[in-house]
Amino acid sequence: MSEYQPALALREHMLEGHRVSLLEAILLFGVQGPNAEFGRMKKEGFIIKNQRVPMAKIIIRINKFVSCSVPDALPYREIQMTEYWISR
Repeated sequence: MSEYQPALALREHMLEGHRVSLLEAILLFGVQGPNAEFGRMKKEGFIIKNQRVPMAKIIIRINKFVSCSVPDALPYREIQMTEYWISR
């Protein structure tokens, strides 16, 4: 049985066409330095695109896999986060 590799799991997820945020990379895949991983992917020739989205969109996506709630006072619908994907 092979050992789990967080960066490889993240890369495969993105190669399948999924978008990912820094929060998802850390929570779902265990990647400790998502920005560093995106940089490595760019050096290998992948084109990494990004866009700003409401945090609510990311929380909804995360909750498909784990239970993640935000504090009541946090305006998570107004907070903008960045999601990344591999351009084809």
